[in-house]
This record gives sequence, structure tokens and C-alpha cells, in this order.
Amino acid sequence: MSVYVGMDVHRKRSQVAILDQTGDVQRNRDVPNDPAELLPILGGLPAGTPVAFEAAYGWGWLVELLEGLELEPHLVHPSRCKAIASARLKNDKVDARTLAQLLRADLLPEAWIAPQPVRDLRALLRHRVSLVRLSTAAMRANSRARTARPATPSGGRPRSRCSARSRTSAAPAGCCAAACTHATPSGSCCAAPTTCSSCGGTRSPSKPPGRLPPER
Repeated sequence: MSVYVGMDVHRKRSQVAILDQTGDVQRNRDVPNDPAELLPILGGLPAGTPVAFEAAYGWGWLVELLEGLELEPHLVHPSRCKAIASARLKNDKVDARTLAQLLRADLLPEAWIAPQPVRDLRALLRHRVSLVRLSTAAMRANSRARTARPATPSGGRPRSRCSARSRTSAAPAGCCAAACTHATPSGSCCAAPTTCSSCGGTRSPSKPPGRLPPER
């Protein structure tokens, strides 16, 4: 008696539905994606039994398992399987049974199953692409780190941390506001210390005392 198998494959588990030639469900179980767990279900099927499953992530191991058991794998095109996509009641049991029914009625939209050498080459190219992306990201990050510089004004000197109000504040007579340029709003003079008491900036003794520089 001919049987038809539909599998709803996920990353860790799969739903296996087995139908007879009249369409009656013989078995519909949820099993882990482990060959030791699948062999009791698939190992007892006759040689050449068709097995339908969708093209999900990492389906290559299932093809190798089915070919080793002398079963006939059928890879389903996910976007063309409208019977599953448009179903009102959608769960793993329904999807697995629907795949088996489409396989029995010869209405299954199939995709090409690449041979093992092609699958190995695809895996190698995917690995190379991931390495190139990682290397490119590392090179860009290194380039940004090398070219990064602190922000400086047009004159090339670091910006003062004093606010514009503190730079334009009036200073008492004889203050070295022109030399320090960090006079506080209260008019305190920082000529004596070498470090400004207001903002911590270094005084420039090379400039003679005078008026405050114009605000930019």
C-alpha cells in the first residue's frame, strides 16, 4: 500500500504526517530534529516513499537522511504553496497533513534539490560572505578610529570651556583679562594663578593686558 509523508520542518522540531492512498491519516507526530528520533518513524516506510517538506532553513540534513533511507524527497516551494499560506486554520499538524495531501494529489509546487557538491559549494560561499562582511566592518571601524580628531575652531586652537558671557564680562582695572580671557561674570581676576579659577583653562601670559577679545 502506498503512503505519502508530509513534514513541517522547523529549526529544532518537525511535524510528521503519514497518509495512506485513500487520504486517511495514519500518523501525525511532533518529533525532534534528531535522526535517532526520526528513524523509528521513517525507517519503517517502504523504499521510494515520497516525502514532502518545505524549503526551510538548513534542509540539507533532511535530504541526506531521506536519501540514506532510500526515500524520495520532494522540496516544496514555500511562496507557491498557496494551500498552506491561505489556510484559515494553520498549525503544524494541519501544514504537515496538507503537504501530504498535495503530494498524494500530485499538486505539489516543487523546487530544485541541488546535489550534494552544489550544496557544499553554497555553504562555502555563504561562509566566505560572512567572513568578508566581518572583515569589512572591522576595517571601517579601524579607519574611523584613526581619522577621529577632537573638534577645534578655525584657528586650530582648542575651544575654551568658558561661556561667551564669561568672556565678555567686565573686569576690574588692571586685570589681565586679555591675557587670561577667562574672567568670571563677577569680575574676578585670575592674573595671579596660572590656571583660571573659573574654568580651569591655562592663562596666556604672552598677551598684554587690555580689553576683552570681541565675541565671535
